[in-house]
Amino acid sequence: MIGSLRGTVIDREVALDGAPAELTIEVAGVGYRVQTTAATSARVPADTETLLFVHHHIREADQRLYGFLTVADRNAFEGLLGAHGVGPSLALAVMATHPVHELARILNDDDLDALCQVPGVGKKTAQRLLVELKNSVVLPVLDGDVSAAATVSVNGSTDALGDVREALTSLGYSTAEVRKALATLKPTDSETMDSGQLLKKALLALSTV
Repeated sequence: MIGSLRGTVIDREVALDGAPAELTIEVAGVGYRVQTTAATSARVPADTETLLFVHHHIREADQRLYGFLTVADRNAFEGLLGAHGVGPSLALAVMATHPVHELARILNDDDLDALCQVPGVGKKTAQRLLVELKNSVVLPVLDGDVSAAATVSVNGSTDALGDVREALTSLGYSTAEVRKALATLKPTDSETMDSGQLLKKALLALSTV
């Protein structure tokens, strides 16, 4: 199972009429065709080395790679796939229409109209997605400058420190780094801060190590 690719972008196909963009990443002489959103493709210059976090989608008669610039984006994509009736094409269309921070706002605000902006999503589908995605998608914290990297469950949890631990792990921090970050949080912090505030404080501590 491929989880990431680091290599040189040797070819790019621009997205047309809502179709996904495609990048060809050469790694050790092998070219991997990776589907992604137009926005992600635009941020990856040709003939330069890049790192993509990959979802390796395997079906009976087909295998495809879907690439993202951050672990948070890949997590959101995989969470979308967990919703009933959502395949890779629709999941990518959702992310192409609404970046993860906007998707977090949509789910928090139950913004049905915004989900209906996704090609192929009608009102009935949007209503079902609002319910299902809140239970399956891991998305960015909405407040603070660290929201581009920080992720917690939309539903939250009664265990705020557990939320922080899971979020840091999903971002790729090692067990030792997570332990150090949690050690910087005071016992009283969990009583006065929510998960997002705790995560912001933990990330700040990691950035100064």
